[in-house]
Order: sequence, then C-alpha cells, then structure tokens
Amino acid sequence: MTTEPAHWKHQPVEVGLVGAGPWARAMHARMLATGPETRLAAVWARRPDAARQAAAPYGAQVATEFEELLDRCEAVAFAVPPAIQAELAPSAAKRGKHLLLEKPLGPDLTTAQRLADAVAEAGVVSQLVLTKRYHPTTRAFLDTARGLEVAGARSCYLHGAFLGGDFATGWRLEHGALLDLGPHLLDLLDAAVGPITAVRGSGDPRRWIELTCEHANGAISQASLSGAVNLPRALTRVELFGAEPPLTYDTAGIDHEECWPILRRDFATAVRTRTPTELDAQRGLYLQRLIDQVVDG
Repeated sequence: MTTEPAHWKHQPVEVGLVGAGPWARAMHARMLATGPETRLAAVWARRPDAARQAAAPYGAQVATEFEELLDRCEAVAFAVPPAIQAELAPSAAKRGKHLLLEKPLGPDLTTAQRLADAVAEAGVVSQLVLTKRYHPTTRAFLDTARGLEVAGARSCYLHGAFLGGDFATGWRLEHGALLDLGPHLLDLLDAAVGPITAVRGSGDPRRWIELTCEHANGAISQASLSGAVNLPRALTRVELFGAEPPLTYDTAGIDHEECWPILRRDFATAVRTRTPTELDAQRGLYLQRLIDQVVDG
C-alpha cells in the first residue's frame, strides 16, 4: 500500500457523521470536531432538526441526504442503531469512504457479514468504537495479560442504562446486553486470555445473561452481562487466574474522556497511512460470530 506524505498531520481527516442522537452529540461530534487529526465536515440524520443541533456547535455543514454527506467527506462515522449502520455503511465503503463503526456491526450475523465484505472489497480503512480499548489502562492490562499463562477468568459488564434515560433505546431494549455490551467484554476476554473458540450462554439478555467461553489455549472464562441492574455507575471488571498472582482490570478508576483523543488519533493515522487497524470490521465480524453462537445455542 502507498503511504501518505509525512505532512499528513497538517491535513485533518474530513469526517461526516451519520446520526444525531445523544451518543452522537456527546461523543462522536465533539471528538471529531476537537481535532487536530480530524474535522467534523458534515452531519446527516433522518431528523433534520437533530442534525442541525449536532452540527451547529462546531460549524459543520448539515447534509440533507446521505449521498450529500458522502460528497462532503473522506471518512464516515456512524452513531446510529446497528440496523441503520448495516444498511448505510456498505454504500459508504463502495464510495471509497473510510469507516468509524459502532458495535455491533449489525443486528445479526448476516448483515454484519455483508458490511465486513463491503469493507474488504472496497479496501477502505475501518475502525470500531470499542471505547475501553483506547484507554492507556486497558492497553497496559492487555500487554501484561499476554505474557501470562491463564487458566481461567471471571468478568462482568453491568449497568442500569436500560432502566431509563437516553440509552434505553429501542434496539437495546429489544436485544439486550448480549448485543450491546457483549462485543466489549468478549473482545477484552479474547485479547487478554486468548482466542475464543466457543461460547454458550444462559439467561435473558434483557435482564441478565451469563456466558461461558472456551479459549484455544484451554482456558475457560465467565462473563456476566446486564444493562438492567441498579448501580451507581457502570462496572466493567476482568480477573485473570493462573500460576501467577491474579491480574485484575477494573474501570472504576477510568475516565472515559481519556479514550477519545487516542481513538481519534488512531483512526486518523490509519486513514492517512492506509494501515489496517486491529479493531477493524473483521474484528467486529469475529465478535458477532461469537455472539451468534449464543443466539443459536
């Protein structure tokens, strides 16, 4: 692949944002507009008033159609439900636009496969917004974990956002924690313990679901997921056990605001250098295949 000239840092990546809901306004728009690696070029949403509200603080254009958004940018960030992302992202890839994608890729494995195939065929850069992966604490934990011989692991991702508020959205209430929180925790377990070869689950993903993962190295891990429990703040915790003393990762002391500059820089660097990212659409498809084992099981 051809590498861009060294002065790319002086040319921010022009990003169009699809979506104008609470997550799009609180994270995507603000992160992309802050720069200097990116510039929020335009916003498109199916509700024009919401698109104007998301674009106005940053002087971004408001696109009246999705195709107009594609005309105004070189990369597209998606902050919409999985079904809408899976519908629109392949078209953006075919237009040669690089993609900043939310998890899951789609509402099911078929749509996720179609999106990942479109990215591969177009040869564009893709990157997943797996938030915690961009925090220095997470990266340090994974670096240490990869040097351990792990026999087993316990983990959880728990919060109460589905009980009410901005994130109690239709698709989350329908599919529950498995589709929303599952990609985050399965990704962490896969990266920390080793490749997951099989997953089985029990429980109701709309209330509480328990996963048992088998890893290629023989380790077994457990994962508890719920978005419908009353907690003062979200809890993500991973504990690794083996011959060495336990290694624990806990987000209690993490400021998620520290993730956004790293995410933005990683994406802009990947776009400018045309370098595939570790957390790309293929990674998203891999995680969706694991989730599908639970759904079909």
